[in-house]
Amino acid sequence: MSDQKKKNLTPVQQEYQSLAKKREIKRPVMKNCIKAFLVGGFICFIGQFIQTFYVHFFEFNERTAGNPTVATMIFIAVLLTGFGVYDRIGQFAGAGSAVPVTGFANSVASAAIEHRSEGYVLGVGGNMFKLAGSVIVFGTFAAFVVAIIKTILIQWGGL
Repeated sequence: MSDQKKKNLTPVQQEYQSLAKKREIKRPVMKNCIKAFLVGGFICFIGQFIQTFYVHFFEFNERTAGNPTVATMIFIAVLLTGFGVYDRIGQFAGAGSAVPVTGFANSVASAAIEHRSEGYVLGVGGNMFKLAGSVIVFGTFAAFVVAIIKTILIQWGGL
């Protein structure tokens, strides 16, 4: 709570706030960070394994194997979301499962599954990007800003 809000509290409320703070369960931040790091790293390890698989067995090179790898990771994440496994991974790992592209696929698929009883057009189609819409908007805006900066640097900086 900010200091400004603390000043507006009565002495009884301040005493209650200090008592509540003493009884509050401490969050295991370090433990959660380690779990997120390990699970996110394992997801990326699987992605690297799939990319290496495409390079060795399907005649892709390092640059062209990225697209089928991402598609495969999205397919696996949607499949695991459909079976309810990815939600358990998300509960265990937190942000570690949300950061890679699989987290984006999970947010789209879980919203679609949740709203399928409302119909395919208005339920699935209308609500599929409720969770992922903000990621798309801010990702598009960030790409736009980076492209403008790159263009300015190339035009004026001679890079």
